[in-house]
Amino acid sequence: MPPKGIASIQRRGHGREQPGYARTALSALVAQENRSVVIAVGVFAAAVTFFHSNWSEILIPA
Repeated sequence: MPPKGIASIQRRGHGREQPGYARTALSALVAQENRSVVIAVGVFAAAVTFFHSNWSEILIPA
């Protein structure tokens, strides 16, 4: 086994780990520059969900 001092020097050389895929995607979604796109996609998804549901029948005149 190598001495502990040598192993700790090798570990320090690697630096910080890169963030994972989920953390990168989440930080891209909550970024200020993407806010308008995220809101537009959310409103579109809510509208599609509403029109696909039974609640869309309230728009039909009686």
